Amino acid sequence: MTQHHAHTASLAALVDDQRILQLAHDTLEIEADAVRHLRSGLSPSFVQAVHAILNVTGRVVVMGMGKSGHVGRKITATLASTGTPAMFVHPAEASHGDLGMVKDTDLVIAISNSGESDELAAILPVLKRQGVPLVALTGGAQSTLAHHADIVLNTGVLKEACPLNLAPTASTTAQMAMGDALAVALLEARGFKAEDFARSHPGGSLGRRLLTHVSDVMRSGHDVPSVLPTASFSDLMREMSAKGLGASAIVDANQHVLGIFTDGDLRRLIETGADLRQLTAQQVMHANPRTLRANALAAEAAELMELYRITSVLVVDKQGALCGAINTNDLMRAKVI
Repeated sequence: MTQHHAHTASLAALVDDQRILQLAHDTLEIEADAVRHLRSGLSPSFVQAVHAILNVTGRVVVMGMGKSGHVGRKITATLASTGTPAMFVHPAEASHGDLGMVKDTDLVIAISNSGESDELAAILPVLKRQGVPLVALTGGAQSTLAHHADIVLNTGVLKEACPLNLAPTASTTAQMAMGDALAVALLEARGFKAEDFARSHPGGSLGRRLLTHVSDVMRSGHDVPSVLPTASFSDLMREMSAKGLGASAIVDANQHVLGIFTDGDLRRLIETGADLRQLTAQQVMHANPRTLRANALAAEAAELMELYRITSVLVVDKQGALCGAINTNDLMRAKVI
C-alpha cells in the first residue's frame, strides 16, 4: 500500500459516520435559513429591480468574482433562457477591455457578498459615468458596491454553512435564490410561456415535447395500414404485417375512419376460439377509435396512449379522413417518450 493510500485509509477510519450526517444536516439547515431570511427581508427594492430590468432596451450584464462569478454565470443562463437577454462579463477582464461590451442601454447586476471586491470596485465609477443602471446583490449594506448601486438587493446571511465560516456556502445559495426570484418574476411579467422556453431549448426533452407535432413523426401515405370494412380477416392480417404498425385502420371508400384493429384485439379474438377465416374487418374492428389531428403535439399522442393503455393512434384531417398513424415506437424514436 502506498503512503498516500495508507494516509487516506487512516483518515477514513477516523471519520465518524454520525458526524458526516450531522454536518450535512447542519449545512442544509443553515442554507435553508438563509433563503428564509431572504424571503422575510424582501422589500420594494426587489420590485424596483424587476421594473428596471423590464425597462432595459439592451441586455442585462451580470458580473461577479470567484464563487459569486460562478453564481453570476448561472443567473445569466437562467435569465437568458426565460426571456431576458443577458450575458456574463468577468470584472477582471472588464478592466482590460471587456467593459467596452457594456452599453448605456444595458443594466448591470453586480454580485459580491462583501461588496468590496477590488475588481468590481475598479469599474464601478466607469459604469456610473456611462449612466448604466446598477443592481447590487450583496450582503454589505454599507459597502462600496452598495453605495454605487442604484438598487440594492440584500443577500446577506447570518453565517456560512462552512464550519470555519469561511467558504462561501450559504451566501452563494442566497445569491442563487435571489437570481431565481428575479428570473421568475421577470418571466411572469413578460408573459413567458412553456413554448417560449422550449424554443430556447430545442435540443432538450422539454423542447421535444413542446415543439414536436404529430405530423413530424407520424407515418403517412402508403405506410399507413388500412382496409375496407368488407376486407377478409386474411387481408386484414396481411395489411397489418406489411405495414408493421401493430394495428390497421378500417376506412370507408372516402377514407373516413370507421374503426381500428390491433395486435391486442387479435390476441383477445383468438382466446374466444372464433373461426377467424369467416370474419370480416368490420366484424372484428373496434369502432370509433381514439384519433388525433396532425397538428397536435406528439406529447398529446403519448398522453392519449398512456391514458387509454393503447399503443397506436390514427391521425385524421378536418373531415375525419385518415391521413396518418403513430405508435409508441415512433414516439420513442423521436425521444418524445
